[in-house]
Amino acid sequence: MIDAFRVSLSAPDDFDGWRDAARGLAEAGVPPAAIIWDVEGESADLFGAGAPPPPAGPSFAVPRDFISLAKAAICHSDPERFALLYAMLLKLRDNRKAMEDRADPLLDRLEGLAKAVRRDVHKMHAFVRFREIEEGGETRFVAFFEPDHHIVRRTASFFVNRFTNMRWSILTPELSIHWDGTTLSEGPGAVRADAPAGDPLEDMWRTYYASIFNPARLKIGAMLKEMPKKYWHNMPETALVRPLIAGAREREIEMIERSRTETPPPPPPKPALTAGGNVQAAWEALRADAMHCTRCDLYKCATQTVFGEGPLDARLVFVGEQPGDQEDLAGHPFVGPAGQLFNGALEAAGIDRAQTYVTNAVKHFKFVQRGKKRIHSKPNAGEIEICRFWVDQERELIRPPVTVALGATAARSLLGKTVTISRMRGAPVDLPDGSECWVTVHPSYLLRIPDEGFRREEHARFVNDLRQIRDRLESIPA
Repeated sequence: MIDAFRVSLSAPDDFDGWRDAARGLAEAGVPPAAIIWDVEGESADLFGAGAPPPPAGPSFAVPRDFISLAKAAICHSDPERFALLYAMLLKLRDNRKAMEDRADPLLDRLEGLAKAVRRDVHKMHAFVRFREIEEGGETRFVAFFEPDHHIVRRTASFFVNRFTNMRWSILTPELSIHWDGTTLSEGPGAVRADAPAGDPLEDMWRTYYASIFNPARLKIGAMLKEMPKKYWHNMPETALVRPLIAGAREREIEMIERSRTETPPPPPPKPALTAGGNVQAAWEALRADAMHCTRCDLYKCATQTVFGEGPLDARLVFVGEQPGDQEDLAGHPFVGPAGQLFNGALEAAGIDRAQTYVTNAVKHFKFVQRGKKRIHSKPNAGEIEICRFWVDQERELIRPPVTVALGATAARSLLGKTVTISRMRGAPVDLPDGSECWVTVHPSYLLRIPDEGFRREEHARFVNDLRQIRDRLESIPA
Protein backbone atom coordinates (compact mmCIF):
# COMPACT_ATOMS: atom_id res chain seq x y z
CA MET A 1 0.00 0.00 0.00
CA ILE A 2 1.41 3.36 -1.06
CA ASP A 3 1.06 5.98 1.67
CA ALA A 4 3.38 8.63 0.21
CA PHE A 5 3.57 10.57 -3.03
CA ARG A 6 6.72 11.56 -4.90
CA VAL A 7 7.08 14.79 -6.85
CA SER A 8 10.15 14.98 -9.11
CA LEU A 9 10.93 18.50 -10.29
CA SER A 10 12.93 19.18 -13.44
CA ALA A 11 15.40 21.58 -11.77
CA PRO A 12 16.27 22.91 -8.31
CA ASP A 13 14.47 26.19 -9.13
CA ASP A 14 11.49 24.63 -10.95
CA PHE A 15 8.78 26.92 -9.62
CA ASP A 16 6.24 26.02 -12.31
CA GLY A 17 6.61 22.30 -11.65
CA TRP A 18 6.32 22.80 -7.90
CA ARG A 19 3.27 25.05 -8.29
CA ASP A 20 1.39 22.62 -10.54
CA ALA A 21 2.08 19.63 -8.28
CA ALA A 22 1.47 21.50 -5.05
CA ARG A 23 -1.89 22.88 -6.19
CA GLY A 24 -3.17 19.43 -7.10
CA LEU A 25 -1.93 17.94 -3.83
CA ALA A 26 -3.42 20.77 -1.79
CA GLU A 27 -6.78 20.49 -3.55
CA ALA A 28 -6.74 16.77 -2.78
CA GLY A 29 -5.99 17.49 0.87
CA VAL A 30 -2.68 15.59 0.97
CA PRO A 31 -0.75 16.43 4.18
CA PRO A 32 2.90 17.65 3.94
CA ALA A 33 4.26 14.51 5.63
CA ALA A 34 2.86 12.34 2.82
CA ILE A 35 4.89 14.01 0.06
CA ILE A 36 8.48 13.38 -1.02
CA TRP A 37 9.95 16.25 -3.03
CA ASP A 38 13.07 15.68 -5.13
CA VAL A 39 14.85 16.99 -8.21
CA GLU A 40 15.55 14.89 -11.28
CA GLY A 41 19.14 13.71 -11.31
CA GLU A 42 19.66 14.19 -7.59
CA SER A 43 19.71 11.38 -5.04
CA ALA A 44 16.29 9.80 -4.69
CA ASP A 45 14.60 8.45 -1.58
CA LEU A 46 15.26 4.75 -0.92
CA PHE A 47 11.59 3.94 -0.53
CA GLY A 48 9.05 3.92 -3.33
CA ALA A 49 6.24 6.38 -3.58
CA GLY A 50 3.27 6.93 -5.83
CA ALA A 51 2.69 9.69 -8.33
CA PRO A 52 0.77 12.78 -7.13
CA PRO A 53 -3.01 12.29 -7.19
CA PRO A 54 -5.17 14.31 -9.56
CA PRO A 55 -6.95 17.33 -8.05
CA ALA A 56 -9.86 16.18 -5.89
CA GLY A 57 -11.33 19.49 -4.79
CA PRO A 58 -12.18 22.99 -6.01
CA SER A 59 -9.39 25.33 -7.06
CA PHE A 60 -8.41 28.18 -4.72
CA ALA A 61 -6.60 31.48 -5.14
CA VAL A 62 -3.50 32.64 -3.26
CA PRO A 63 -2.23 36.19 -2.68
CA ARG A 64 0.33 37.66 -5.06
CA ASP A 65 2.66 38.14 -2.10
CA PHE A 66 2.91 34.37 -1.74
CA ILE A 67 3.72 33.89 -5.43
CA SER A 68 6.54 36.43 -5.16
CA LEU A 69 7.80 34.82 -1.95
CA ALA A 70 7.66 31.32 -3.43
CA LYS A 71 9.51 32.30 -6.63
CA ALA A 72 12.39 33.60 -4.52
CA ALA A 73 12.43 30.98 -1.75
CA ILE A 74 12.36 28.07 -4.19
CA CYS A 75 15.78 29.20 -5.46
CA HIS A 76 17.32 28.63 -2.00
CA SER A 77 19.61 25.68 -1.44
CA ASP A 78 17.68 24.48 1.65
CA PRO A 79 16.42 20.96 0.78
CA GLU A 80 13.27 21.58 2.86
CA ARG A 81 12.15 24.58 0.79
CA PHE A 82 9.58 22.64 -1.28
CA ALA A 83 7.93 21.14 1.80
CA LEU A 84 7.95 24.48 3.65
CA LEU A 85 6.29 26.26 0.75
CA TYR A 86 3.70 23.49 0.49
CA ALA A 87 2.91 23.80 4.21
CA MET A 88 2.39 27.55 3.70
CA LEU A 89 0.16 26.84 0.72
CA LEU A 90 -2.08 24.66 2.88
CA LYS A 91 -2.32 27.49 5.41
CA LEU A 92 -3.42 29.84 2.68
CA ARG A 93 -6.01 27.36 1.47
CA ASP A 94 -7.65 27.51 4.90
CA ASN A 95 -6.92 31.18 5.63
CA ARG A 96 -6.23 33.57 2.76
CA LYS A 97 -4.90 36.16 5.23
CA ALA A 98 -2.18 33.86 6.57
CA MET A 99 0.49 35.99 4.85
CA GLU A 100 -0.42 38.87 7.19
CA ASP A 101 0.57 36.93 10.32
CA ARG A 102 4.05 38.37 10.89
CA ALA A 103 4.51 36.22 14.01
CA ASP A 104 4.13 32.93 12.10
CA PRO A 105 7.49 31.05 12.37
CA LEU A 106 6.84 29.26 9.06
CA LEU A 107 6.32 32.54 7.22
CA ASP A 108 9.35 34.02 8.97
CA ARG A 109 11.54 31.11 7.83
CA LEU A 110 10.32 31.36 4.24
CA GLU A 111 10.96 35.10 4.18
CA GLY A 112 14.45 34.40 5.49
CA LEU A 113 15.04 32.02 2.57
CA ALA A 114 13.73 34.58 0.09
CA LYS A 115 15.88 37.33 1.58
CA ALA A 116 19.00 35.15 1.34
CA VAL A 117 18.21 34.46 -2.33
CA ARG A 118 17.71 38.16 -3.09
CA ARG A 119 21.00 38.92 -1.37
CA ASP A 120 22.76 36.24 -3.43
CA VAL A 121 21.24 37.75 -6.58
CA HIS A 122 22.60 41.16 -5.61
CA LYS A 123 26.06 39.68 -5.08
CA MET A 124 25.95 38.09 -8.52
CA HIS A 125 24.96 41.44 -10.04
CA ALA A 126 27.84 43.13 -8.22
CA PHE A 127 30.65 40.57 -8.39
CA VAL A 128 30.45 39.04 -11.88
CA ARG A 129 33.53 40.12 -13.83
CA PHE A 130 33.69 39.39 -17.55
CA ARG A 131 36.94 38.66 -19.35
CA GLU A 132 37.37 39.24 -23.06
CA ILE A 133 38.31 36.37 -25.37
CA GLU A 134 38.50 35.84 -29.12
CA GLU A 135 36.22 33.09 -30.44
CA GLY A 136 35.98 32.33 -34.14
CA GLY A 137 37.22 35.78 -35.06
CA GLU A 138 34.64 37.46 -32.82
CA THR A 139 34.86 38.91 -29.33
CA ARG A 140 33.13 37.12 -26.49
CA PHE A 141 33.05 37.86 -22.77
CA VAL A 142 33.20 35.07 -20.20
CA ALA A 143 32.74 35.17 -16.43
CA PHE A 144 32.86 32.57 -13.67
CA PHE A 145 30.72 32.89 -10.54
CA GLU A 146 29.88 30.66 -7.57
CA PRO A 147 26.42 31.49 -6.18
CA ASP A 148 25.25 30.14 -2.84
CA HIS A 149 21.80 29.32 -4.18
CA HIS A 150 20.05 28.32 -7.41
CA ILE A 151 19.84 31.86 -8.82
CA VAL A 152 21.43 31.66 -12.28
CA ARG A 153 18.16 31.50 -14.23
CA ARG A 154 16.65 34.14 -11.95
CA THR A 155 19.46 36.62 -12.74
CA ALA A 156 19.74 35.87 -16.47
CA SER A 157 17.38 38.65 -17.57
CA PHE A 158 19.44 41.23 -15.65
CA PHE A 159 22.56 40.45 -17.68
CA VAL A 160 20.62 40.19 -20.95
CA ASN A 161 19.13 43.65 -20.40
CA ARG A 162 22.42 45.17 -19.27
CA PHE A 163 24.70 43.62 -21.89
CA THR A 164 22.26 43.20 -24.79
CA ASN A 165 24.82 44.01 -27.47
CA MET A 166 27.57 41.77 -26.10
CA ARG A 167 28.14 38.06 -26.68
CA TRP A 168 28.76 36.58 -23.24
CA SER A 169 28.74 33.49 -21.08
CA ILE A 170 28.43 33.14 -17.31
CA LEU A 171 29.81 29.86 -16.01
CA THR A 172 28.78 28.46 -12.61
CA PRO A 173 29.26 25.04 -11.03
CA GLU A 174 25.56 24.18 -11.46
CA LEU A 175 24.89 25.40 -15.00
CA SER A 176 26.06 27.99 -17.51
CA ILE A 177 24.12 30.59 -19.48
CA HIS A 178 25.11 31.95 -22.88
CA TRP A 179 23.88 35.02 -24.80
CA ASP A 180 24.65 35.41 -28.50
CA GLY A 181 23.01 38.81 -28.91
CA THR A 182 19.63 37.27 -29.76
CA THR A 183 19.06 34.04 -27.86
CA LEU A 184 19.74 32.96 -24.29
CA SER A 185 20.74 29.32 -23.89
CA GLU A 186 21.83 27.03 -21.07
CA GLY A 187 24.72 24.61 -20.78
CA PRO A 188 26.27 22.30 -18.22
CA GLY A 189 28.10 23.51 -15.15
CA ALA A 190 31.76 24.48 -15.20
CA VAL A 191 34.80 24.98 -12.99
CA ARG A 192 36.89 28.10 -12.57
CA ALA A 193 39.60 26.71 -14.86
CA ASP A 194 37.10 26.82 -17.75
CA ALA A 195 37.03 30.63 -17.58
CA PRO A 196 39.85 32.83 -18.95
CA ALA A 197 42.40 34.09 -16.43
CA GLY A 198 42.42 37.78 -17.39
CA ASP A 199 42.51 40.42 -20.11
CA PRO A 200 44.03 43.88 -20.74
CA LEU A 201 40.97 45.72 -19.36
CA GLU A 202 41.78 44.48 -15.87
CA ASP A 203 44.75 46.83 -15.58
CA MET A 204 42.40 49.80 -16.00
CA TRP A 205 39.96 48.30 -13.47
CA ARG A 206 42.72 47.81 -10.88
CA THR A 207 43.98 51.35 -11.42
CA TYR A 208 40.51 52.74 -10.81
CA TYR A 209 39.93 50.62 -7.71
CA ALA A 210 43.24 51.68 -6.17
CA SER A 211 42.46 55.34 -6.87
CA ILE A 212 39.06 55.26 -5.15
CA PHE A 213 40.21 53.22 -2.13
CA ASN A 214 39.66 55.40 0.95
CA PRO A 215 41.51 54.19 4.08
CA ALA A 216 39.41 56.47 6.29
CA ARG A 217 36.33 54.45 5.37
CA LEU A 218 37.96 51.04 5.78
CA LYS A 219 35.97 48.55 7.86
CA ILE A 220 37.50 45.14 7.30
CA GLY A 221 34.73 43.18 9.05
CA ALA A 222 31.99 44.87 7.06
CA MET A 223 33.95 44.46 3.82
CA LEU A 224 34.37 40.72 4.33
CA LYS A 225 30.70 40.36 5.23
CA GLU A 226 29.58 42.04 2.03
CA MET A 227 32.33 40.63 -0.21
CA PRO A 228 33.33 37.19 1.14
CA LYS A 229 36.70 35.85 0.02
CA LYS A 230 35.03 33.16 -2.11
CA TYR A 231 34.33 35.86 -4.73
CA TRP A 232 37.85 37.27 -4.75
CA HIS A 233 39.20 34.75 -7.25
CA ASN A 234 36.90 36.15 -9.95
CA MET A 235 37.48 39.88 -9.33
CA PRO A 236 40.69 41.52 -10.62
CA GLU A 237 40.62 44.39 -8.11
CA THR A 238 40.73 42.09 -5.08
CA ALA A 239 44.39 41.35 -5.74
CA LEU A 240 44.96 44.88 -4.43
CA VAL A 241 42.95 44.48 -1.22
CA ARG A 242 45.65 43.02 1.01
CA PRO A 243 48.39 45.57 0.17
CA LEU A 244 45.87 48.43 0.35
CA ILE A 245 44.70 47.29 3.79
CA ALA A 246 48.29 46.85 4.95
CA GLY A 247 49.09 50.45 4.05
CA ALA A 248 45.72 51.91 5.04
CA ARG A 249 46.83 53.43 8.35
CA GLU A 250 49.88 55.08 6.81
CA ARG A 251 47.78 56.49 3.98
CA GLU A 252 45.19 57.80 6.41
CA ILE A 253 47.83 59.67 8.42
CA GLU A 254 49.32 61.02 5.21
CA MET A 255 45.90 62.24 4.04
CA ILE A 256 45.26 64.02 7.35
CA GLU A 257 48.64 65.75 7.33
CA ARG A 258 48.32 66.77 3.70
CA SER A 259 44.85 68.23 4.29
CA ARG A 260 46.32 70.52 6.96
CA THR A 261 48.99 72.00 4.75
CA GLU A 262 47.84 71.81 1.15
CA THR A 263 45.34 73.97 -0.70
CA PRO A 264 42.82 71.71 -2.45
CA PRO A 265 43.52 71.60 -6.20
CA PRO A 266 40.81 72.77 -8.61
CA PRO A 267 38.53 70.00 -9.92
CA PRO A 268 39.91 68.30 -13.05
CA PRO A 269 38.10 68.80 -16.36
CA LYS A 270 35.30 66.39 -17.12
CA PRO A 271 36.78 63.27 -18.77
CA ALA A 272 35.79 62.48 -22.33
CA LEU A 273 33.11 59.83 -22.49
CA THR A 274 34.18 57.30 -25.06
CA ALA A 275 33.32 53.68 -25.65
CA GLY A 276 34.94 51.76 -22.84
CA GLY A 277 36.18 55.04 -21.32
CA ASN A 278 37.02 55.67 -17.69
CA VAL A 279 33.71 57.42 -16.82
CA GLN A 280 31.71 54.35 -17.82
CA ALA A 281 34.05 52.02 -15.92
CA ALA A 282 33.92 54.24 -12.85
CA TRP A 283 30.12 54.41 -12.94
CA GLU A 284 29.83 50.64 -13.32
CA ALA A 285 32.10 50.14 -10.32
CA LEU A 286 30.19 52.74 -8.28
CA ARG A 287 26.86 51.10 -9.09
CA ALA A 288 28.26 47.68 -8.19
CA ASP A 289 29.33 49.04 -4.80
CA ALA A 290 25.89 50.58 -4.22
CA MET A 291 24.17 47.28 -4.97
CA HIS A 292 25.39 45.91 -1.64
CA CYS A 293 25.30 49.12 0.40
CA THR A 294 24.66 48.65 4.14
CA ARG A 295 25.52 52.17 5.31
CA CYS A 296 22.11 52.51 7.00
CA ASP A 297 19.44 49.99 8.00
CA LEU A 298 17.10 50.62 5.05
CA TYR A 299 18.73 47.82 3.05
CA LYS A 300 17.38 45.25 5.53
CA CYS A 301 13.77 45.52 4.34
CA ALA A 302 14.11 46.89 0.81
CA THR A 303 14.22 44.49 -2.11
CA GLN A 304 17.28 46.05 -3.69
CA THR A 305 19.31 49.20 -4.22
CA VAL A 306 17.76 51.44 -6.89
CA PHE A 307 20.64 53.33 -8.50
CA GLY A 308 20.51 56.24 -10.92
CA GLU A 309 20.09 55.77 -14.67
CA GLY A 310 20.77 57.81 -17.78
CA PRO A 311 23.59 58.93 -20.08
CA LEU A 312 26.82 59.70 -18.25
CA ASP A 313 27.37 62.86 -20.31
CA ALA A 314 23.94 64.23 -19.35
CA ARG A 315 23.85 67.99 -18.80
CA LEU A 316 20.72 67.73 -16.64
CA VAL A 317 20.38 65.54 -13.54
CA PHE A 318 17.15 65.03 -11.60
CA VAL A 319 17.32 63.91 -7.96
CA GLY A 320 14.15 62.54 -6.36
CA GLU A 321 13.46 61.44 -2.81
CA GLN A 322 13.65 57.62 -2.70
CA PRO A 323 12.37 54.60 -4.66
CA GLY A 324 8.70 53.79 -4.26
CA ASP A 325 7.09 50.36 -4.10
CA GLN A 326 7.23 49.73 -7.86
CA GLU A 327 10.77 51.11 -8.19
CA ASP A 328 11.91 48.85 -5.34
CA LEU A 329 10.57 45.79 -7.15
CA ALA A 330 11.72 46.82 -10.64
CA GLY A 331 15.15 48.16 -9.63
CA HIS A 332 14.74 51.32 -11.75
CA PRO A 333 14.02 54.93 -10.65
CA PHE A 334 10.77 56.75 -11.47
CA VAL A 335 8.78 53.91 -13.05
CA GLY A 336 5.70 54.06 -10.79
CA PRO A 337 2.74 56.51 -10.85
CA ALA A 338 4.96 59.48 -9.93
CA GLY A 339 7.39 58.43 -12.65
CA GLN A 340 4.63 58.36 -15.26
CA LEU A 341 3.51 61.83 -14.22
CA PHE A 342 7.14 62.98 -14.32
CA ASN A 343 7.57 61.65 -17.87
CA GLY A 344 4.45 63.50 -19.03
CA ALA A 345 5.60 66.76 -17.45
CA LEU A 346 9.04 66.45 -19.07
CA GLU A 347 7.43 65.92 -22.46
CA ALA A 348 5.15 68.92 -21.95
CA ALA A 349 8.20 71.02 -21.02
CA GLY A 350 10.18 69.91 -24.08
CA ILE A 351 12.75 67.85 -22.16
CA ASP A 352 13.81 64.43 -23.43
CA ARG A 353 14.11 62.12 -20.42
CA ALA A 354 16.46 59.88 -22.40
CA GLN A 355 18.96 62.77 -22.38
CA THR A 356 18.78 63.24 -18.59
CA TYR A 357 20.20 61.30 -15.65
CA VAL A 358 17.60 60.42 -12.99
CA THR A 359 18.44 59.26 -9.47
CA ASN A 360 17.25 59.52 -5.86
CA ALA A 361 18.64 61.07 -2.69
CA VAL A 362 18.07 57.75 -0.87
CA LYS A 363 18.66 54.50 -2.74
CA HIS A 364 16.52 52.08 -0.70
CA PHE A 365 12.74 52.02 -0.27
CA LYS A 366 11.66 53.03 3.24
CA PHE A 367 8.17 51.89 4.13
CA VAL A 368 5.70 50.79 6.79
CA GLN A 369 3.96 47.45 6.28
CA ARG A 370 0.17 47.73 6.56
CA GLY A 371 -1.41 44.42 5.73
CA LYS A 372 -0.39 43.56 2.18
CA LYS A 373 0.61 47.12 1.32
CA ARG A 374 3.96 48.82 1.83
CA ILE A 375 3.29 52.44 2.66
CA HIS A 376 5.99 55.00 1.82
CA SER A 377 7.78 56.48 4.83
CA LYS A 378 9.87 59.66 4.52
CA PRO A 379 13.64 59.24 5.02
CA ASN A 380 15.04 60.95 8.10
CA ALA A 381 17.97 63.36 8.21
CA GLY A 382 20.48 60.65 9.12
CA GLU A 383 19.45 58.41 6.23
CA ILE A 384 19.61 61.34 3.79
CA GLU A 385 23.07 62.31 4.99
CA ILE A 386 24.43 58.74 4.87
CA CYS A 387 23.12 58.20 1.33
CA ARG A 388 24.42 61.57 0.19
CA PHE A 389 27.72 59.80 -0.51
CA TRP A 390 26.20 58.02 -3.53
CA VAL A 391 24.57 61.15 -4.98
CA ASP A 392 27.81 63.08 -4.61
CA GLN A 393 29.71 60.34 -6.43
CA GLU A 394 27.15 60.20 -9.24
CA ARG A 395 27.32 63.96 -9.74
CA GLU A 396 31.12 63.92 -9.55
CA LEU A 397 31.23 61.47 -12.46
CA ILE A 398 28.57 63.17 -14.59
CA ARG A 399 29.36 66.79 -13.67
CA PRO A 400 26.12 68.30 -14.95
CA PRO A 401 25.83 72.09 -15.20
CA VAL A 402 22.27 71.84 -13.79
CA THR A 403 20.89 69.51 -11.11
CA VAL A 404 17.20 69.59 -10.17
CA ALA A 405 16.03 68.70 -6.66
CA LEU A 406 12.56 67.17 -6.82
CA GLY A 407 11.15 67.80 -3.36
CA ALA A 408 12.48 68.70 0.08
CA THR A 409 14.43 65.47 0.64
CA ALA A 410 16.40 65.92 -2.58
CA ALA A 411 16.99 69.59 -1.78
CA ARG A 412 18.37 68.69 1.65
CA SER A 413 20.68 66.11 0.08
CA LEU A 414 22.06 68.55 -2.49
CA LEU A 415 22.20 71.70 -0.35
CA GLY A 416 23.05 70.10 3.00
CA LYS A 417 20.24 71.85 4.87
CA THR A 418 16.46 72.00 5.15
CA VAL A 419 14.88 74.46 2.74
CA THR A 420 11.35 75.62 1.91
CA ILE A 421 10.43 74.72 -1.66
CA SER A 422 8.10 77.70 -2.10
CA ARG A 423 11.01 80.06 -1.35
CA MET A 424 13.54 78.24 -3.54
CA ARG A 425 11.49 77.72 -6.71
CA GLY A 426 12.23 79.72 -9.81
CA ALA A 427 15.89 80.62 -9.22
CA PRO A 428 19.19 78.73 -9.29
CA VAL A 429 21.37 78.05 -6.25
CA ASP A 430 25.13 77.82 -6.75
CA LEU A 431 26.69 74.53 -5.67
CA PRO A 432 30.31 74.20 -4.42
CA ASP A 433 31.42 72.61 -7.69
CA GLY A 434 30.30 75.66 -9.69
CA SER A 435 27.14 74.08 -11.11
CA GLU A 436 23.54 75.12 -10.40
CA CYS A 437 20.80 73.51 -8.34
CA TRP A 438 17.13 74.22 -9.06
CA VAL A 439 14.42 73.20 -6.61
CA THR A 440 10.85 72.23 -7.43
CA VAL A 441 8.18 69.86 -6.12
CA HIS A 442 8.31 66.07 -6.32
CA PRO A 443 5.80 64.58 -8.80
CA SER A 444 4.26 62.50 -6.00
CA TYR A 445 3.13 65.76 -4.36
CA LEU A 446 0.84 66.35 -7.33
CA LEU A 447 -0.65 62.88 -7.00
CA ARG A 448 -1.60 63.56 -3.38
CA ILE A 449 -3.59 66.75 -4.05
CA PRO A 450 -7.28 65.84 -3.55
CA ASP A 451 -8.82 68.90 -5.26
CA GLU A 452 -8.79 68.39 -9.03
CA GLY A 453 -8.72 72.10 -9.89
CA PHE A 454 -5.82 72.85 -7.56
CA ARG A 455 -4.03 69.75 -8.82
CA ARG A 456 -4.23 71.05 -12.41
CA GLU A 457 -2.87 74.42 -11.31
CA GLU A 458 0.07 72.84 -9.48
CA HIS A 459 0.78 70.53 -12.42
CA ALA A 460 0.94 73.52 -14.75
CA ARG A 461 3.29 75.26 -12.31
CA PHE A 462 5.52 72.18 -12.21
CA VAL A 463 5.69 72.07 -16.01
CA ASN A 464 6.53 75.78 -16.03
CA ASP A 465 9.40 75.11 -13.58
CA LEU A 466 10.74 72.48 -15.97
CA ARG A 467 10.48 74.86 -18.96
CA GLN A 468 12.41 77.50 -17.04
CA ILE A 469 15.10 74.95 -16.21
CA ARG A 470 15.23 73.85 -19.87
CA ASP A 471 15.68 77.45 -21.03
CA ARG A 472 18.42 78.02 -18.46
CA LEU A 473 20.27 74.87 -19.53
CA GLU A 474 20.14 75.91 -23.16
CA SER A 475 21.79 79.23 -22.25
CA ILE A 476 24.78 77.48 -20.61
CA PRO A 477 27.57 76.66 -23.11
CA ALA A 478 28.17 72.95 -23.58
